[in-house]
Amino acid sequence: MKFIKSKYIICLLFMMAGMLSVYGQKPDESLTITGKVVDQDKKPLPGVAISIQEDKSNKAVSTATDGTFSIDASSSDVLVFKFVGYGTILKPAAEVSKGDVVLTKSLVDAGDDDLVYIPFGVRKRREVTATISTIKAENLPQIPSSSLTNVFTGRLAGLAVYPSGSQQPGYDASSFLVRGRSSYNSNQEPLVIVDGIERDFTSMDLNEIESVSVLKDAATLAWYGMYGGNGVIYVKTRRGSATSTKVTFDAQAGIQAPLQITAPLDAYSYATLYNEAAINSGGTAVYGPAALQAYQDGSDPIKYPNNNFVRDFIKKVAPTQRYVASVTGGNAFIKYYTVLSAYQQGGLYKGGHSETYDANTDFSRYNLRTNLDLHVNKNLDVALDIGGRITNLTFPNAGTGTFLTAVYSTPANAFPILNPNGSYGGTSVYQQSNPLAMLQSRGASTDLMRNMIATISARQKMDGILKGLSGEVFYAYDIAGLYRSGFAETYATAVLNADGTYSPFGTASKVNYQGNAFSGNVKKSEFWAGLDYNRTFGKHDIKFSTRVSRANLSSFGSLDVRREGWSNRLSYNFIQRYFVDVTANYSGSENFAPGKRYGFFPAASAGWIISDENFMKGSGNFLDLLKIRGSYGLVGNDAIGSARRFAFNDFYSRSTTGYNFGTAFTGVTGTGQLALANPDLTWEKAYKTSIGFDARLFKQSLSISADYFYEDRKDLTTASLLPSLLGQSLIYVNEGEAEYKGFETGVNYNKKIGDVNLNVFGNFTYNVSKILAINEGAGLPSYQKQLGHPISSVISPAATATTGAGYISTMLISNGIFQSQAEIDASPKQMLSGSVKPGDIKYVDQNGDGLINDLDRVRTDFNFVPKAFFGFGASVSVKNFDLNFLFQGTSGRSITIQNLVNSGNANNGYLSQFSVDRWTPSNPGAPYPRLLLTDRGNNTANSDFWIRSGDYIRLKNVELGYSLSPAFIKRLKISQLRFYVGGLNLLTFDKLGDLPIDPELPESGYNASYPYMKIYSLGLNLKF
Repeated sequence: MKFIKSKYIICLLFMMAGMLSVYGQKPDESLTITGKVVDQDKKPLPGVAISIQEDKSNKAVSTATDGTFSIDASSSDVLVFKFVGYGTILKPAAEVSKGDVVLTKSLVDAGDDDLVYIPFGVRKRREVTATISTIKAENLPQIPSSSLTNVFTGRLAGLAVYPSGSQQPGYDASSFLVRGRSSYNSNQEPLVIVDGIERDFTSMDLNEIESVSVLKDAATLAWYGMYGGNGVIYVKTRRGSATSTKVTFDAQAGIQAPLQITAPLDAYSYATLYNEAAINSGGTAVYGPAALQAYQDGSDPIKYPNNNFVRDFIKKVAPTQRYVASVTGGNAFIKYYTVLSAYQQGGLYKGGHSETYDANTDFSRYNLRTNLDLHVNKNLDVALDIGGRITNLTFPNAGTGTFLTAVYSTPANAFPILNPNGSYGGTSVYQQSNPLAMLQSRGASTDLMRNMIATISARQKMDGILKGLSGEVFYAYDIAGLYRSGFAETYATAVLNADGTYSPFGTASKVNYQGNAFSGNVKKSEFWAGLDYNRTFGKHDIKFSTRVSRANLSSFGSLDVRREGWSNRLSYNFIQRYFVDVTANYSGSENFAPGKRYGFFPAASAGWIISDENFMKGSGNFLDLLKIRGSYGLVGNDAIGSARRFAFNDFYSRSTTGYNFGTAFTGVTGTGQLALANPDLTWEKAYKTSIGFDARLFKQSLSISADYFYEDRKDLTTASLLPSLLGQSLIYVNEGEAEYKGFETGVNYNKKIGDVNLNVFGNFTYNVSKILAINEGAGLPSYQKQLGHPISSVISPAATATTGAGYISTMLISNGIFQSQAEIDASPKQMLSGSVKPGDIKYVDQNGDGLINDLDRVRTDFNFVPKAFFGFGASVSVKNFDLNFLFQGTSGRSITIQNLVNSGNANNGYLSQFSVDRWTPSNPGAPYPRLLLTDRGNNTANSDFWIRSGDYIRLKNVELGYSLSPAFIKRLKISQLRFYVGGLNLLTFDKLGDLPIDPELPESGYNASYPYMKIYSLGLNLKF
């Protein structure tokens, strides 16, 4: 396959510029437009309203009984043809007289607002045979959040959105999952497409977006071949309209507050619990009565401090604000949409301002986008999109994790924040853990990220060659770069000795500029070119598209990443009742050996509007539309797990043990072979099946869509079972297989009752996965095998010295807490620690050998991926008031609290707010085991003792608005002025009882994690 090189692209751009000058028209030429309006059967349509866009004089005419009309206009005008029950047509005035204007009768799901965007195409909803969920941005709330993922959570059937990383300003990291998981090699993040190009959309402003669609079955995903196996999120940005010039301005201000955050132990409670843990560990009490009394009465805050670092260094609320201005308009030759937005999110840290810098985490973002559509002449249309984004993120040099660990986990009695001589407090154990010093005297950095995107496309009609034929070229170029600057400084701490002297720790340095650095520089280009053929022959409608593509990603210090393919789609329908779509792609990936890089990915779908059949006519009084549809096809995924890049080649390391030569004792570094290459590695093959229906009932007030889906994913990479006598392991083999299946549904009810406009909506997705083939160790007990179990597990996100981190699927099964020595003596011997005493966790002996050890770990089905996820809500408007809200939730999801209860380290005795609820002889029903400083292995082993339900229902967002009356705003010469208040993450219902953690992101606000936020905001929307 040959692709157009960059020099040909440059020539193409020059040709387009020449066409713009050759075919440009004079915009002010006066014309008298005459013509005729007919329907699709060529019958004249009387009474069609014809108007001129942007006409201040409200000039309008109607067609005569024979469908003819005459209207005065200029060559820059656009005529609008409207008729009840027919699709609205917009035509440049200069082109109207060259043929009849054909209005098509609008069928159900085929009106002006029933557009569904697919890769390099658009369809009426009636024509769609694939499974696509779409939401328009106008139906989404305005939320001052740094990530758009907060807006889409719970809105679309089949799309799970969950926070998966740091929630500090500028990050708000979240992950997407389409339907379910059928690969155990990755989290199956879907492909994100913005206007046909792979781009991130979470940092865009909501006002840049027109709609978001989720492509879920093979019928649409096969267009992307090897890259579409995990689903596609398809974002369509807003474009200009020549209907009228509109200027809008949005302003929002809000406050954000942690959903949950650590409640630290006071000094007395900490010392008391530490004494208990020390005694339980075979030692003696560390804190005597005098110290305990001093912690209570505060008589010596230097020797016996009682800090509350969370109170002193974390704000209860922080500000956030957002401002957006947009303008759209145009005429017969040009349409434009421009939006400029500014967003700022303040950090939660306090007390850290210095004369030189402010180390509080702070984030700001500025977005600019302009989308232009140029109608060069009746045959040529050109689109040019240009956008830019600048973000500034300031943070303390100590680092978010280090700073929050100091705030959350440093004992209240560790040291005074400031010594009597003004120096920073510290000890030999906590030499660099003073939060005030971290903010005031450790320096701060600012990351300046610049992004630029540009897209140009041209579509040329080729009716002279074949009626309905057109060609399109499409080129995108994106660049991004990160620049870090800031101030560097170090600090010293000190402890006051009994003799009045100070023992210092560390060396202080004066503030200075830190070395500036460029990083994260990325360039990405993507090119598409091909043909479209759209033609109607009587009752037959044919649409065909073909595209070749190539993408190139360049980043400093790495080899370029390239993708290329050839995509084809054929759609046919008969009398707008029977629909068939066939999609096929031929694409390749450089992850595989030459000669084995390309694959063929076909898919087919069909739809039948059964409600149009004669035998269904009796249901017409309540059933407006019933469409049955189904699809099947093959899609790929070129991810190969954690394998190295180019794993089809052998690689060697120079750092292995070498040899001694001659009489010297100094060894020479040797070279060793890494895991053996596998030249037969190939991509994952996802065989997707989807069967569903769409229904519209009660004069289209009720809409229901439902689908059953199944995916069988083959050729998953898994460990090799080659014998160890080879002396070397093989990188991976394609011998794995897994599946998921389930169903999803979406419901929408829209009704006007008097002055009340009511819209109620909801969606629900259920899925289960199963591992069908995976290579596991020989001799593994059946209860430890992954085969037959769901993909994935629970997540232990925070690493500690005792619990580790990562995915946990194999664990011990607990059986309560030992209450007496007699119970211990009568139970299997637990080998996980040196001793077991009352208050320790009791485990089940799985293999009956009388011992509790690693052989008793069981593969469980606890999973961070929910079995079901859903959202439901409503929007209501009454006169000038409007209200919309959304509840969102999950079911069948598990979380672990082990890393929370067993947080900390040996320095702080592994103590936290949860330690208060430990087992003691006087509190045998406590939820957690006894406290220990050492020999803690029995109570920190991975087990179901620490598993909790992650099910929840959350009031995700609510917005209440009031619009000034039309009579009043008319005097102000504006079209709308709306005030509104809103909130995000306001109310949560879960199964955690009194456990003070968030079920969606349990670690947020604990250990070293930034809190997950709730937001309250107010704003105004102004339209001219």
